[in-house]
Amino acid sequence: MSRLITRRRFLIGSTLTASALGLSGCDALVQNDKVQTTLKLAEGLTKRAQRLLIGDNTLAREYTLADISPSFRANGTSMPDGAQYQQLLSTQFSQWQLEVGGLVERPTKFSLATLKAMPARSQITRHDCVEGWSAIGQWTGVPLAAVLDKVGLKPEARYIVFHCADEYEKTLDGSGWYYESIDLVDAFHPQTILAHSMNGRDLEVAHGAPLRLRVERQLGYKQAKYLMRIEAVADFSNLYGGNGGFWEDRGYEWYAGI
Repeated sequence: MSRLITRRRFLIGSTLTASALGLSGCDALVQNDKVQTTLKLAEGLTKRAQRLLIGDNTLAREYTLADISPSFRANGTSMPDGAQYQQLLSTQFSQWQLEVGGLVERPTKFSLATLKAMPARSQITRHDCVEGWSAIGQWTGVPLAAVLDKVGLKPEARYIVFHCADEYEKTLDGSGWYYESIDLVDAFHPQTILAHSMNGRDLEVAHGAPLRLRVERQLGYKQAKYLMRIEAVADFSNLYGGNGGFWEDRGYEWYAGI
């Protein structure tokens, strides 16, 4: 069995175990400070070990056009129902803008046309979902590094946060807005792109139109859809549950490398 599959199964098992604990009446265990500290230490060791073994810039496997899956399930939300997103969709996203701010030198808003006019990267990769399914698709978009270079990160920036249009559910702190985050190693990885096209066509709504994140060395829940705002931050303490992502606030691992 390959290292990739072994690692993936381990992650699926660990994340589902964490979720099961939270849903089965074991909230006290999940919320126990010592348990959380132990889990975070283990996750940190996993991240450091994986990056030591494969390197910061090693590419995820890329495939050929012949390998593209005939069907590709939509992960997560299939249609955000918020009024703002519905309005943007009604105008074919002509009024949509991606706001990039936080710890940056030049906060900027990018229209979809502007992003499509920037040098693009296409890659055919496999999407691995924590639910256990996989599919291969071609993604085209702007390297996140190019966008970050335009706005200029401040020295204290450590993470890039992606705020989305889908209000997934209202739990925990009362907010269910989907969000995700990655560190600067993954943000500047050559395969980390803001994808506006899939399989040679503009993104469909179910796959994250008008723009989604592709961070190819991580599991599917890290591939944030319906991007509205990108924020550079020093830490996650003031973001929702404080763990760096919608599912991470609900027990999943923040680093979901495969």
